[in-house]
Amino acid sequence: MSTPHPLGVRPTAIPGLLVVDLEVHADDRGWFKENWQRAKMTGLGLPDFGPVQHSLAFNTSAGVTRGFHAEPWDKLVSVADGRIFGAWVDLRPGPGFGTLVTAELGPDSAVFVPRGVANGYQTLADATVYSYLVNDHWSPGARSEYSYVNLADETLAVAWPIPLDQATVSPADAVHPRLADARPVPAKRTVVIGAGGQLGRALLALLPEATALDLPDFDLSDADAVAAYPWREVDTVINAAAWTAVDAAETPDGRRAAWAANVTGVANLCREAAEHRLRLVHVSTDYVFDGTASEHTEDEPFSPLGVYGQTKAAGDALVGQVPRHYLVRTSWVIGDGRNFVATMASLAASGASPRVVDDQFGRLTFTADLAAGIVHLLTTDAPYGTYNLTNDGPAASWHQIAQAVFELSGRDPADVTGISTADYAAGSPTAPRPLNSTLVLDKLRAAGFSPAPWPERLRDYLGQDPS
Repeated sequence: MSTPHPLGVRPTAIPGLLVVDLEVHADDRGWFKENWQRAKMTGLGLPDFGPVQHSLAFNTSAGVTRGFHAEPWDKLVSVADGRIFGAWVDLRPGPGFGTLVTAELGPDSAVFVPRGVANGYQTLADATVYSYLVNDHWSPGARSEYSYVNLADETLAVAWPIPLDQATVSPADAVHPRLADARPVPAKRTVVIGAGGQLGRALLALLPEATALDLPDFDLSDADAVAAYPWREVDTVINAAAWTAVDAAETPDGRRAAWAANVTGVANLCREAAEHRLRLVHVSTDYVFDGTASEHTEDEPFSPLGVYGQTKAAGDALVGQVPRHYLVRTSWVIGDGRNFVATMASLAASGASPRVVDDQFGRLTFTADLAAGIVHLLTTDAPYGTYNLTNDGPAASWHQIAQAVFELSGRDPADVTGISTADYAAGSPTAPRPLNSTLVLDKLRAAGFSPAPWPERLRDYLGQDPS
C-alpha cells in the first residue's frame, strides 16, 4: 500500500495541531514507514518536541472509542495497523477553546497534538493498533493534571462513524464532563530567577503572570533543590541571578561564592533545562572579554581578566549546550536600585565632586530596555543563540556618563574629575576590568529589536524633560 503522497506537515483549525502525511513503502513482503524522523519532520515544521516514551494501544474490534483526554505533554499519535476516526478538542484558555478537528488516520498519517488539546479516537477496523509518542513520562500521579471532555458532548456534536450507543466506551470515559464544565489546561509558566534584582523587577513588570524566584530562598547551587522544582509545569526560565560583586570575587570567600552562583548554579539550571526542554534565557556580561577590542561581537572568543569574568564565561559555555537557549550579553546595567547613575545623582545632590574613571568605555543598559529586549526574543521566537543587548548610542566613559548625570542634575559637569583606571585602583584591592565594553548590536537589530539611545534613557531615568 505505497502512498502516493510525499512526507508533509499540514496545519489544522486548532493552532499547533498538525497532520503529518507519512510515506509508506510497500511490496509483496508488507510495508515500511518512518513514523518519527526528527530531521525530516522538524524541517517541514513539526516541533522538535523531544519524545521520551512510546506506548501502543491494541483495540480488539471496530467501535472501540477512547477520550477525550488532554494530557500535560505533547504527543505524536498514529496508527500502526488498522484505521481510526480521530477527534481533537482545544482545551487551552482563549478564543480557540472548544474548537474541534476530526480526521481519519491509517498507517500513512499521524497527528501532532500539542499540550492542552484533548485527544479522542474510534477504531474503524478490528485489531487496530494505536501509537502514542510523548515527551514526558507517564505516571499514576500525572492523571491529576489531565483535563477531560465527554465523547457525547452536545456542543461538540462529534459525528462518530459508529454511534456511541453501539460503540465500546469505558465507564470512566462515559462520565467525563461536558465542554461547559471542562477544566481549561493552563499554559506552561515562565519563571524569573533573581526576581528581586533590578532586572528581575523590570522583567516582572512586563511579565506579570511569571513566577518569581529569588535568592537565597531558591538556591541554584543546590542541585537537589533545583531538581525538585516542578519544571514540567514550566516552558521558559529567565536567569537574572548572578554573583556580581566584581571586587569581592577576587577574595578567597568571594571566589568560592562567585563560582557557586555563576557556574555550579548555572550548571544545575542547564541540566534541568535540557532534560525538560525549557527555553533558557541567561544574562551575561561584557566581563567575559578583556576589552582589548574596541567593540565586541557575539562570537568573540572568551578572554576574561578576573574571577567574576571567568565564572561568567564558564556559565556561558554551559548555557551554550542547552538546545533552546538565549544567552543575552549586556553591560553597565542601570535600574531600580543601587547603581552607578543613582550614586552619581546622589553625589550631585549632596554637593560632592567625585573622581570617576575616564578610560573605560561602553554603553549604559537600562533594565526596562533589557527586559523588553528579552521579552521580544521570546515572543517573536527569534533564533536561539547569543545576543548582545545594551542601549544604543555613542560609546562613552564612566567619566562622561557621570558628567552627563551632573549636568542633568543641575550641576557643573566640570565638578566631576577624570582619573585613569590604574590611578583609581592604586592601593586598593580591585578586580581588573575591560577598558572597552561596547557591544555590537547588529544581531539584535536583525531580530527586530532596536533599543533606544542611552542618553535618551538617562534623561528619562533622571526625570528630565527631553525638550
